[in-house]
Amino acid sequence: MPIEVTIPLLNPNEPEALLAALHVSEGQQVSPGDPLCTLETTKSTAELEAESGGFVVGLRFSQGETVRAGELLCYLAETTDWQPPALEPTAQTESEQALPEGLRITAPALALARQLGVELETLPRGPLVTERSLRSQVRPAYSADLAPPASAFDPTSIIVYGGGGHGKSLIDLLRALGSYRITGVVDDSLPQTHTVLGVPVLGGGEVLAELHAGGVHLAANAVGGIGDLAVRVKVFERLSQAGFTCPAVVHPSAYVEPSAQLSPGVQVFPHAYVGSDVRLGFGTIVNTAAIVSHDCRLGNYVNISPGAILAGGVQVGDGVLVGMGATINLLADIGRRARIGNGATVKSDVPEGGVVRAGSIWPE
Repeated sequence: MPIEVTIPLLNPNEPEALLAALHVSEGQQVSPGDPLCTLETTKSTAELEAESGGFVVGLRFSQGETVRAGELLCYLAETTDWQPPALEPTAQTESEQALPEGLRITAPALALARQLGVELETLPRGPLVTERSLRSQVRPAYSADLAPPASAFDPTSIIVYGGGGHGKSLIDLLRALGSYRITGVVDDSLPQTHTVLGVPVLGGGEVLAELHAGGVHLAANAVGGIGDLAVRVKVFERLSQAGFTCPAVVHPSAYVEPSAQLSPGVQVFPHAYVGSDVRLGFGTIVNTAAIVSHDCRLGNYVNISPGAILAGGVQVGDGVLVGMGATINLLADIGRRARIGNGATVKSDVPEGGVVRAGSIWPE
């Protein structure tokens, strides 16, 4: 008996395939293993081979057509005189009686066309119309009521709280990053007619609620807190209460090792280095050209001034100020709220609240 050759299922999620190449023609003799056609889906390509020898009879598709898994490609018969049986009636036959002349369409595609109200006369003749090809032709018209809701929120917009020297440094840092749009400066002492490096002063803390309602949800705290740490902490609290988030920002010329972890509000300035497995707490500043070596642990609101150097494994408590050019030796433990003066060298632990005089060696 002649053997039916059917289209295999190449991809469980894609029942249709492109007949990319047809290697045989009607009446051609083939041997077992000869390629009959090449099928392509979006994820795979496969050749359909002859299971046995014989003559190709009843070839139903042409190269370039779309076929569906389970459809009959042809028969392999012992002679070319054998006639294939007529197609058995299917559930689609009744519907096909009303199809326009020359239209070839699968049952799923026909159901979809009727569901979408597609005029069958507008469909192409010749190639088999499949559900996938129909969907690619039909583009539903979206009504105005499906438009996305308007939103004032801008994920790139940021304010700088503080218009002093540290504020100028932050403005330049944010501009260097190129990923933020500076909406303005908030400062409790500068007039609204003032600008900082071309950025307008929007007012004091009283404008935060209005800015947040207008879609600005990001802020950078530009109050350094060298003289009074409480002022810097107060600004963070005010920003948080108004709904603002303070992202960690790192100047492009600084280098932070991939294993380091930076908390929100951290600021790393030009040419600074943050080493492997370092932890920087909330609101910590690593200023210009400072070095924080591997395995250091810095608490919240720490201020590392320009040019300071922390050797590996240094522990720094909350609110510590390390002055310019200071050096802290390996594994030293600096207690919370301690102050290390400019140019000091720390060789041992500093107690909580301790003060190391500028230019001195600790312990004295």
